[in-house]
Amino acid sequence: MINKRLLIKNLLSHNDENSFYDKKQKLSLNTKDGKAKFLKHICALSNSNPENNSYIVVGINDEENKIIGVDFFDDSKIQNLVNAYLKNPPKIEYENVPFPTLPRYKVVGLVTIYPNNKVTSLLKNAWKYKKESIFYRRGSNSMPSYGNFELRNTNKITVDAIEKNARNNIELTLDGVFDFINNHKPKYNAQYKVFNEQFVLCWAGEKKIINNEEFFSRVDIELINERVKLFFSSLDDVQISYNNKSFIITEYILLGIDKNETHYPLEKTIINFKTNGRHDIVREFLFVPPKLNIHIMIGIYKNCESIVKKIETNITLTPLEDKAILRLPTDCLVCFLHGFSDAKKQLKKVKNYIKNLENKTTYIKYKEAMRVIRKIEYS
Repeated sequence: MINKRLLIKNLLSHNDENSFYDKKQKLSLNTKDGKAKFLKHICALSNSNPENNSYIVVGINDEENKIIGVDFFDDSKIQNLVNAYLKNPPKIEYENVPFPTLPRYKVVGLVTIYPNNKVTSLLKNAWKYKKESIFYRRGSNSMPSYGNFELRNTNKITVDAIEKNARNNIELTLDGVFDFINNHKPKYNAQYKVFNEQFVLCWAGEKKIINNEEFFSRVDIELINERVKLFFSSLDDVQISYNNKSFIITEYILLGIDKNETHYPLEKTIINFKTNGRHDIVREFLFVPPKLNIHIMIGIYKNCESIVKKIETNITLTPLEDKAILRLPTDCLVCFLHGFSDAKKQLKKVKNYIKNLENKTTYIKYKEAMRVIRKIEYS
């Protein structure tokens, strides 16, 4: 198995981006240009590496080659984006890799583009890039191809050597387990389990009992062999179960008006460990949105809209509105679930305002709300 942290270090040792490796400070998949640029790089790396993996490392300051990290990104539907826009799309995988120099809630994103030995091109227009465009890598640049394009294998030996040097061993695995346990406070009850005598999985979370059922909050789950963070949440409650071959996470979200809130199952994630040294992750979307009084929802949406407009025009909020802003992410999410599709846009307008609030929990709620909206849109 490849230790992904070690792999990233080996890639970063190639300070300059090249035809099998790119690095980004962040991905902007919520904008047309950001999405199109990401697709261009996937296309180019795939075409320039027909017989070996290629990589994008996310959370790197390009000028200093410094690890700065990004938020945990659990978008399992990123393959759908590639499939929708690319002809002969490669299989891709996004993984969250923790680093000891980063806060616990930050990771380095690793995008792996697997080889498919076919010419990849745009299936439809994406921003300024035209349908049927073909891209390839020339050094650190993703370039358009004019005329016939021929696949060439030039990186296989180099990439194979980098991946070989990133193989895991017993020392790295044991260090990973001790690091995980030592980096969590006792109340999070960090523990580990070995699956199929090969895979070591660690998890931690604060246990709570709700309506006689066991839940965990502030959950952190890591596959130690590969140093990949499989799940992380600052707020959501989850239920955890496992057997000898699988580890199962059921994620819930708390929704409602004022104090009348209820837990709703959002998604089930099943990590299956196989005897051939491989594992796969299966996700089942469970969410059925609540149905609240539509007249009450209209009032809540109008209140959200009014607060956003005041913030946009620099009008001072009333004391009551100052309190309401703390619930704005949750209220906008509930409105979105009741058909007010513009609620997402309203919430994004005040992202920076919420980010700069003294109450940092509100910004965490903002990120959680946007994550849930994204999952619902994809599903």
